[in-house]
Amino acid sequence: MSSETLSCITHEKATELILQAKKEKGVTFAEIAEAVGGHEVWVTSVIFGQNSMLEDNAKALVEFLGLGDEVAEILQICPLKGSLDDAVVADPLIYRFHEITQVYGTTMKAVIHEKFGDGIMSAIDFEIDISKKEDPKGDRVVITYDGKFLPYRKW
Repeated sequence: MSSETLSCITHEKATELILQAKKEKGVTFAEIAEAVGGHEVWVTSVIFGQNSMLEDNAKALVEFLGLGDEVAEILQICPLKGSLDDAVVADPLIYRFHEITQVYGTTMKAVIHEKFGDGIMSAIDFEIDISKKEDPKGDRVVITYDGKFLPYRKW
């Protein structure tokens, strides 16, 4: 792409190009993550414009998918995180996470405070792992949140 085109590419366009290349190549997010040298969930969040990569990771991603430097440059820009619409997302899978927070949020808060004290779980020093657990009654989705506990400062 020319430098004129580079100035027009957005995170959304980069996501579109990456997803199209992923489809054409017939690869999974896990395979892209392996090529990049990062965790599947983190790499996927970068692809969807919610995180940024270092130059080496971004170059590995575009090389693996056969994309240009303009996409690698976008992947290195700090995005506007959490930039989804303010309304609760209607997609059933994403909505379930909202529902889980509505039903179990106060319970999780109470248990965390009981175990750790007054504070929060970091969303910066944080990892997510998603796995599949086979079960004869129906496969299970296993999601692990792993965040550093940050106590509130007393002053």
